[in-house]
Amino acid sequence: MDFRRVKEYFSWLYYQYQIISCCAVLEPWERSMFNTILLTIFAMVVYTAYVFIPIHIRLAWEFFSKICGYHSAISN
Repeated sequence: MDFRRVKEYFSWLYYQYQIISCCAVLEPWERSMFNTILLTIFAMVVYTAYVFIPIHIRLAWEFFSKICGYHSAISN
């Protein structure tokens, strides 16, 4: 894979992001503030999913295993 094509593809993706989010019309300080807030929200969502989804999967597994009659050593 050509490095130049990858660079062009990522610049095209960034351009699409700017057009979709209307960042292209913002001042540079507004754009950096918007990107910082967006990145912070994205990081919080990823962290929350990383922490809480395994707990919910385990609880759902225990709930459905009790309904189906399957008792594992983990739930004891």
